[in-house]
Amino acid sequence: MRKSTMRVFTLALLAVAVGLVQVQAKSDFSGTWKANMNKSDFGPMPAPDRIIEKIVHQDPSLKVNLAQTGGQGDMTYDMVYTTDGKECVNKVGDNEFKTTLKWDADDLVADTKGSFDGTDFTAKDRWTLSDGGKTLTVTRHISTAMGEFDMKLLFEKQ
Repeated sequence: MRKSTMRVFTLALLAVAVGLVQVQAKSDFSGTWKANMNKSDFGPMPAPDRIIEKIVHQDPSLKVNLAQTGGQGDMTYDMVYTTDGKECVNKVGDNEFKTTLKWDADDLVADTKGSFDGTDFTAKDRWTLSDGGKTLTVTRHISTAMGEFDMKLLFEKQ
């Protein structure tokens, strides 16, 4: 009887431990990320010279500071999101973006609607970590009145 009680207790502890691992298994996107321009694909858009993203992720809060340099000019802006599926409103200059960000397993999926310099768009992003958390891949599908296209941005943790 004592052995079976011990087995049940041990099994219960294992179940709790496995449950905790699953709860904590969500990815942490925190860090400074530099785009690898050779491994990224900007679709029909001209590639910038450099993109650096600084992410502070304390779920459900996710803050992104983006600095981009290149032919379209230099831009630096901050975006603030939550990962709970609630709509977040951010501005880049005079442009307003409305985004919902939610988990899909270990990935984050963002749905954004907005207007950039008078052109309305929707974007669907998927953020995926790989290589032990050293690589962040953002796949993006953009739809505008002028058409649709895909992008793939590959970032390396600094």
